[in-house]
Amino acid sequence: MEKNCRYTVHEFKMGDVEDPDLFAAFPIHEWQQTEFGKWCMKHGEDMAYHVGVDKFGFTVTIDGEFDNKYGTLLALKKT
Repeated sequence: MEKNCRYTVHEFKMGDVEDPDLFAAFPIHEWQQTEFGKWCMKHGEDMAYHVGVDKFGFTVTIDGEFDNKYGTLLALKKT
């Protein structure tokens, strides 16, 4: 049985906003409509986004679990 690995598939920065989850929704949706975003949503499991604080605002990271064969393809697609 292949073990799934968690990969970061997209990351973006936002300024200092009052509600980062609300302001992150549109860029996340736009990314999901790209060819790469659709591929990740189709082949990834447990896709999630995380909002972190940085010096100038927030960093939003999208990650998910991919089995080994899709993880290899993911690494090739990101290059």
